[in-house]
Amino acid sequence: MVNLMEKDDYISTFLDDAVTIINIIDRAQIQKMIQILQDIRKDNGRLFILGVGGGAGHASHAVNDFRKIAGIESYAPTDNVSELTARVNDDGWETFFVNWLKGSRLTATDCIFVFSVGGGNEEKKVSVNLVNALRYAKETGAKVIGVVGRDGGYTAKVADACVIIPTINEKTVTPQTEAFQAIVWHLIVSSPAMQKFEMKWESTK
Repeated sequence: MVNLMEKDDYISTFLDDAVTIINIIDRAQIQKMIQILQDIRKDNGRLFILGVGGGAGHASHAVNDFRKIAGIESYAPTDNVSELTARVNDDGWETFFVNWLKGSRLTATDCIFVFSVGGGNEEKKVSVNLVNALRYAKETGAKVIGVVGRDGGYTAKVADACVIIPTINEKTVTPQTEAFQAIVWHLIVSSPAMQKFEMKWESTK
């Protein structure tokens, strides 16, 4: 059983690591993402948000925010469980995202936004579905942005802008990365450059 002191040490370490991440996160990449999203909105492009696991949950939430607050037409392929399971069952998991994007007729005016801890790695056979989707996105000329962890994987290699959440503690890479994914996208949609519509609690007196 973990004693109270050990619990307190973990809490302090986790929060101290979060402060360190805040202090060293690449702000220039966040600004670059905002500029890309402004251009996508100006050109009436669409935003497709890709993630699996926790990233899929983030994608669903972020779609709401980018549509409702930033006024960008946005979609998350994982929101449609019928299409997701049909494509995975019939075609396979590794081609789910790319085939969904082909069905949506991805164009050069659109943007892919990735939430992933590793960013996709074909050699290690991790999140190959993201790799295939991003390869297709680059072929079509669509912009690619992302918030990822570790070394950023394939996402960081091909992205037009990518925030890599610094690894401070190898034991908490996933929770810190997923926590900061939410911070970054909330920062973006609420920024003066991106916010198009008032948020409920900020407009309630």
